[in-house]
Amino acid sequence: MTRLIECVPNFSEGRDGAVIAQIAAAIEAVDGVTLLDVDPGRATNRTVVTFVGEPEPVIEAAVQAGHKAAELIDMSRHEGEHPRFGCMDVCPLVPVSGVTMDETVEYARTLAKRLGEEVGLTIYCYENAATRPERRNLATVRSGEYEGLPAKLGDPEWQPDFGPAAFNARSGATAVSARDFLVAYNVNLNTTSTRRANAIAFDVREKGRIKREPPLTGEIVRDEDGNPVSIPGSLECVKGIGWFIEEYGIAQISLNLTNISVAPVHIAFDECAAKARARGVRVTGSELVGLIPLNAMLEAGRHFLRKQSRSTGVSDAELVKIAVRSMGLDDLAPFDPREKIIEYAIRDKGARQLVDLTVRGFTEETASESPAPGGGSVSAAVGALGAALGAMVANLSSHKRGWDDRWEEFSEVAERGKAAWAALLTLVDKDTDAFNAIVAAWKSEPDVRDAVIQAATRQAIEIPLRVMEVALESMDVIRAMAEKGMAASASDAGVGALCARTAVLGAGLNVRINAKDLTDDEVRSTYLKRATELADAAVAAEAQILALVEDRLDS
Repeated sequence: MTRLIECVPNFSEGRDGAVIAQIAAAIEAVDGVTLLDVDPGRATNRTVVTFVGEPEPVIEAAVQAGHKAAELIDMSRHEGEHPRFGCMDVCPLVPVSGVTMDETVEYARTLAKRLGEEVGLTIYCYENAATRPERRNLATVRSGEYEGLPAKLGDPEWQPDFGPAAFNARSGATAVSARDFLVAYNVNLNTTSTRRANAIAFDVREKGRIKREPPLTGEIVRDEDGNPVSIPGSLECVKGIGWFIEEYGIAQISLNLTNISVAPVHIAFDECAAKARARGVRVTGSELVGLIPLNAMLEAGRHFLRKQSRSTGVSDAELVKIAVRSMGLDDLAPFDPREKIIEYAIRDKGARQLVDLTVRGFTEETASESPAPGGGSVSAAVGALGAALGAMVANLSSHKRGWDDRWEEFSEVAERGKAAWAALLTLVDKDTDAFNAIVAAWKSEPDVRDAVIQAATRQAIEIPLRVMEVALESMDVIRAMAEKGMAASASDAGVGALCARTAVLGAGLNVRINAKDLTDDEVRSTYLKRATELADAAVAAEAQILALVEDRLDS
């Protein structure tokens, strides 16, 4: 697995395009880093930048960005709606793949040390990278903001973790962290009142509000130690404030969702809508600042489909579309999934994949003089189409008139069908990658060539074996729909079965031809036995499904 971390620095400049462009250019100049998003905000006078890569180049890019921010941004002249205390205000690192949180903490502290020593920034570490428990919370670290820094730095308890302890009026201070995905999310309101937006934010955020007696206007209630008593909000792992955005002429609830497995974006949206409604205010939409993980959008899409009693076994593209519409993510500006969803943004900047071609393009690529894609990739593609037909019948059946009470039954089947066709689509490219790996193995150094070829050959067998397994599993979905799905789609289930059988038998041919190059007879025998079992099972399943289809066509 590729070792990837994401870096999401926030810079205290959102209005001067030339400054923002120079910071972005400093990041892009580092080899091994992909710049995913630059999101300036005029009212907040703040820009959120997102880039990814392997840990070492990401750290280097963050250091270069810190250099450029310190050179170009003067905090003594800064003003904006968002809390801030430095030119590079925060710089969190987020593990994406192949990197643990503990490793990310070490990378964050390495970055913090370099920013302090090489750039001369005053550095505080927070969240998972915090050196002291009381510094975990960013709001605590940044309390007093830029204006309060001289007093903070004069307090022995608030000496920085790295860098100079003297106040630098130009650069301020920077907070560095290692954290999970944090989603910055703003909910739009049909009011211009910051006070009402704040009230809703206090209703929702975990910290809640200070308790008063009588409520709202009375004295602050304190505990035995004299500390203010808080009334918690309704959502854990959520921070929030209300503000007015002059650029749009509306008030917003500005939320940071610090753990989207606890407080997903769709739950935050629904909760804000409910609390706003209780105060006579209406939510009109929302916006994402920066990027969001794909799974968060898919879960949102499923959530809103369930509320409509609709099948959730639809494509990712459809789930994303439902999420965008339901939460009004395009209320203030167009929402482009290719730019706002992190996995899509990385994919679009990478090498071309076969599955992203048109049907014509894939067919033409297959027909070309290149030996790949070949029968293995085509088998996976045919299997994906068969599984997709099974899912289609389930989705159609889920909202058939008179079957409203069965939507969950069909939705579950459609979800299984979708899992199968999605897995098979990934195998389209994996099969071609496996072929290319064998070609590359022959170019290895002589002393390791045989071992590398044998390892690549096993991979070129295991991938079509997986195609066989998944295509066979999809036949359970197709069988269920041939038997219980809407009768008008029985022929579609039949075609799905034909496709699935073709995928299993076609991938089996790939297993057999690649197994000939294995030098270990026992391993070869094991692979061939498994392929035969899967092929026999697919032929039997196809016969069962076609018999069911024939019965329904004749009835």
